[in-house]
Amino acid sequence: MRNLRQLLPSAGSLIVFEAAGRLSSFTAAGRELGMTQAAVSYAVRGLEEQLGAKLFQRRHRQVLLTEAGERFHADVSLGLSHIRKSAEDLRLQATGGHVTLAASTAFGSFWMMPRLQQFRDELPGVDLRIQTADRDLDIIAEGIPLGVRGGVPRDWPDYHSLSLSDEEIFPVAGPSYLARFGKPRTVEELATHRLIHLEEPYREAPTWDEWFASAGTSLRNAERGLRINDYALVIQAVMEGQGISLGWRHLVERLVASGLLVPVTDHVMRTGIGFHVIWPKNRDLSDNARKVRDWLVAQA
Repeated sequence: MRNLRQLLPSAGSLIVFEAAGRLSSFTAAGRELGMTQAAVSYAVRGLEEQLGAKLFQRRHRQVLLTEAGERFHADVSLGLSHIRKSAEDLRLQATGGHVTLAASTAFGSFWMMPRLQQFRDELPGVDLRIQTADRDLDIIAEGIPLGVRGGVPRDWPDYHSLSLSDEEIFPVAGPSYLARFGKPRTVEELATHRLIHLEEPYREAPTWDEWFASAGTSLRNAERGLRINDYALVIQAVMEGQGISLGWRHLVERLVASGLLVPVTDHVMRTGIGFHVIWPKNRDLSDNARKVRDWLVAQA
C-alpha cells in the first residue's frame, strides 16, 4: 500500500497551484510567490503528471482551470486556508501576539473606548485589536479569540462565556432637549415626546413598544419619531438634542455620570438576558487573550 507521502503532491506544488488558479496567470502567481513564470509552469506541469489530470487550459497570457482543476482547486484552497489559520493560532499562542476582540460598534464606542487608557495602563504588554461589524462575526471561522455577545449562554453551544452585564434599559435624553421641551413627568407623558428608534438590522433589540409594555402601559408610539439603524448614531442624535432614546445601562452609564445624558423616568426594563465575553471551546486561549478576558470581566 502506498503511503501518504507517495500519494500526496508536495506542499510547494500545491501552493503554486493555488496561486496560479486564483490569479488565472502563471506570471502573476510567480510574481506573488517570488518565482519565475517558467518555474510556476514547471511546478504545475509536474503536478498534472503526478495526478494524471490536466488542471489548466493554457491560453495566450492567461490560464484557466479545467473542470477537474476547479474541483481540485476548491479543495486545495480550503485545506491551505485551514493549515494557515492553525499555524497562525500556534504562532500567536507561542509568542503572545496581539489579541482581537470582536464586538458591536456600540460596545466598542461606549464601553471599550472610555476604558482604553485604563486597559493600556493595566495590561501594557498586550496589543489589543477591536474588530467591529454590523452583525456578530463567526469568531471560530475568523480565527478570533474573543467576542462580546448579547443573549444567554445556551445561545452559544460552541463557546465558553462569562457575564459582563445584565440587559437593563431606560430612556435617556440630552440636557439641551430637556431644557427646550422639559422632562416627562410620567411614562404616559413620555409617549408624547420626540422618540428616537433603533432599527437594528442584524441583532435583536427591544423596541419602544416593548419598553412601554414593561412599564405597565399599552401605549404604542411605533409610528412616530426618528429611526436610525446604528446605535452609536442614535446616542449621537440624543446628545445633539434630537429626541429621547432607549439607553442600555452598560453602554450609557458613563455618559450619564458625566451629564451628557440624563435618565428621564425611574422605570428600568430588565429583559433577563445579558452581555457576555465568549471564546471558542475548540481551542485554548493564549496567555494574552486570557488576560484580556479576565480584564473585561473584572471591569464588569
